[in-house]
Amino acid sequence: MHNPSSWKQFLLSLLATTVSIALTFGTSGIINYKKKQSEKRQIVMMVMYDMYNSLTSIEKADSSIRQSMEIQRQLAGNPARFEDLRFHMAHSIPRVDFTETTERIFSSSIETINTVGNVLFTENVATFYQMRQVYKTTVTDPVINDVEQNVSFSTIKGILAFDYSVYALTSCSILMDMRHLYAQCRQMMKVSDEEIESYRKARAQIEENVSEGDEGSDAIFEIIDLQSSINESKAKLDLQ
Repeated sequence: MHNPSSWKQFLLSLLATTVSIALTFGTSGIINYKKKQSEKRQIVMMVMYDMYNSLTSIEKADSSIRQSMEIQRQLAGNPARFEDLRFHMAHSIPRVDFTETTERIFSSSIETINTVGNVLFTENVATFYQMRQVYKTTVTDPVINDVEQNVSFSTIKGILAFDYSVYALTSCSILMDMRHLYAQCRQMMKVSDEEIESYRKARAQIEENVSEGDEGSDAIFEIIDLQSSINESKAKLDLQ
């Protein structure tokens, strides 16, 4: 006959072991889940910040194109303003400034994509990056090449001969689609303006801290000063 006390003790021990196992694996699962969610959020914010910067750069380029067309309109209406307006024209050439680092990180790793776990978000981001490249190859690069190689802004005829309209329409169309993709991504991943701004400030602070300890710029100026000194000394010598 079993001892009731021993049987009770066995049940309590079994219950304690079961609870211990459940807590161990449950806690581990919770920790892993929170870690994965944190990693997911970091990836999302990294990508959204890159998209935000790309849009900002392209919006500036789009604005430059419209500004150039406005200068053409003013110059055509008042040729006497040529000297003043051509200076502004030279500074309104559209350019885009972005790196492909985040794009490569996001696109090259299936683990990164799996961590985000949203197929539509991934597709939108990929399309956004494709359109960003299309903007560069169909808008800014051709304008810069035409201005630098074929068009002279030293005359009224040269300025007015440049047709910005096709570039302006292409720019407007691509920018509108990119804004739509960005808005969709923000909505899907629930990213607010405040989060983007907070992330931007954090990145800016990190970059500022790094630049403060970077002696590279000082070395560059030292090399320039050194070469300048060499050139001055060489000029005084008769090396003919």
